[in-house]
Amino acid sequence: MNEMTEQEQKQIALEKFAAIQRIKKYGMEELEYQEKLVRAELHNLGISTEELELKRDER
Repeated sequence: MNEMTEQEQKQIALEKFAAIQRIKKYGMEELEYQEKLVRAELHNLGISTEELELKRDER
């Protein structure tokens, strides 16, 4: 696997920060959209998200 350059790491960090700012502004709709994008990206990389899911508390 290739190592990421510092510039690539900075770009990813900025993209994450921007996504968080949009979530703070637009709420649940933006959160759900960001989740769809990340799920698709992980799927394309061959990474399953099933075991990464947080389980909701059953009360």
